[in-house]
Amino acid sequence: MSGKWMKGMFIAVFSVLTCYAQQQENKPNILFVSVDDLRPTLGVYGDENAVTPNIDQLASEGTTFMQTYAQVAVCAPSRASLMTGVRPDSTRVWHLGDKFREINPNVVTMPQYFSKHGYHTVNLGKMFHNYMPDSISWDEPDLRPSRYLKKEWLGRDGETFYISKEVNKSQAIKRDSLLKLRPVRYADGWNTGPAWEAADVHDTMYYDGAQTKMAKQVLTRLSKSKEPFFMGLGYFRPHLPFAAPKKYWDLYDREKIPVAENPNMPEGAPLYAMNSMYELRHYDGFSHINHPTAPNKISKDTIKTLKHGYYASVSYIDALLGDLIQHMKDIGIYENTIIIVWGDHGWKLGEHNSWGKMTNYNIDLKVPMIVRYPNQENRGGKTYAITELVDMFPSLCEIAGIKVPDYMQGTSFVPLIKNPDLKWKNAAFSQFHRRPKVSADGKRYMGYSINTDEYHYIEWYGWDPKTGTRGEFKSSELYDSVNDEYETINLATKKKYKTIVYKLSKELLAGWKKAQPELSK
Repeated sequence: MSGKWMKGMFIAVFSVLTCYAQQQENKPNILFVSVDDLRPTLGVYGDENAVTPNIDQLASEGTTFMQTYAQVAVCAPSRASLMTGVRPDSTRVWHLGDKFREINPNVVTMPQYFSKHGYHTVNLGKMFHNYMPDSISWDEPDLRPSRYLKKEWLGRDGETFYISKEVNKSQAIKRDSLLKLRPVRYADGWNTGPAWEAADVHDTMYYDGAQTKMAKQVLTRLSKSKEPFFMGLGYFRPHLPFAAPKKYWDLYDREKIPVAENPNMPEGAPLYAMNSMYELRHYDGFSHINHPTAPNKISKDTIKTLKHGYYASVSYIDALLGDLIQHMKDIGIYENTIIIVWGDHGWKLGEHNSWGKMTNYNIDLKVPMIVRYPNQENRGGKTYAITELVDMFPSLCEIAGIKVPDYMQGTSFVPLIKNPDLKWKNAAFSQFHRRPKVSADGKRYMGYSINTDEYHYIEWYGWDPKTGTRGEFKSSELYDSVNDEYETINLATKKKYKTIVYKLSKELLAGWKKAQPELSK
């Protein structure tokens, strides 16, 4: 080989590597922010009671999706779906106990895919479900503030920490008793204590605040690398318990916080449509509450306090996000970072005689989703087009300039950012697996939901969990989304709506592929 040829080869290889390095350096970073149990209780979504100036400001610089639906109204299935880009009947993750990596060992998650395309991926907080860090997905999985790295806390959730020493002692005693009865428990048995706390402490004294402080330190480190980053940051609030620094409770006059517009179960709805509220029942003073299908005498004062705590928790997360974003500006990475903020499902605050999620009703399915990215067109826009959480994976790929995987079951919403009024999806699809131990009649069901601009239709079937197949049709629900926003009357059995039920049933059976916008088909 001649020296001239070798020199030419060296120059060519160096040029390719330099070009690749420049491409990587120019790629936008990604801050992927999940907020657990966050319904659209935000100013930008029209909630006049919410104090959320930082998220509202982010929305003014990006796009707000006003009609986004979760695929399942509970953490593990919702997150498994959006993080893999496929729907629950494909992930086969249908309830909290299902572990997506055990069911789908070879699945490629969103951060895995971005890592394959040159991103350094980092995870803090709740991104999949509880502490399912899925080390395969991240270059740096499950980063935690140092004071929470005690061996006995490694299986504990970030939302279970209180400030009160008395509560901490009580938790440890209760946990020991619970683990003796059954050694494997949700949150490792730590999810006991009061349903709220308002300690007069610095933001960093609660887990989410300490996590934000750490996220700032990690971002500073990542900002010094030429490699783009994908940071998954999972906030635990406003998940129960509603524990947040007192100053966020002080933002609200509790007497001005309204009670639920629809405090009763929908008229004519099947009893198994409702969840048992076992989540709230774990907390002090709520062990006696009934299934939502029966009367519940929760005092007005308690109702006010629960709602107050939820709003305070949302404002706490808003302040933490504002602090994080300001830090990104200070270290010079804000302008070159895609930021997307989303809730994994909604949450009932007394609606339908219930507290919590785990239904097919829109109070549990509708979620906030806000995105801002470099060189974005139409900043501050809002779109009322139907979108779904499963759309995030392909959308972020398109924004980042990465090939969208061909197996995605969502649709990139980027065209809506450019034209919010674009004719878009005909419908959103969700579902919920009602297990016997929380069903009003002790039986098992799968409910399939379709939301259009005008109606919300649900079909309930028997369900075989071993084969993952639906059985006999049981009942249906139909709600007029235009004239009955709060879903108070089931219209499915009324003769007047027979044609609509038939039409929506066919569309539900046809599924998401038939509902895609024309430009995606």
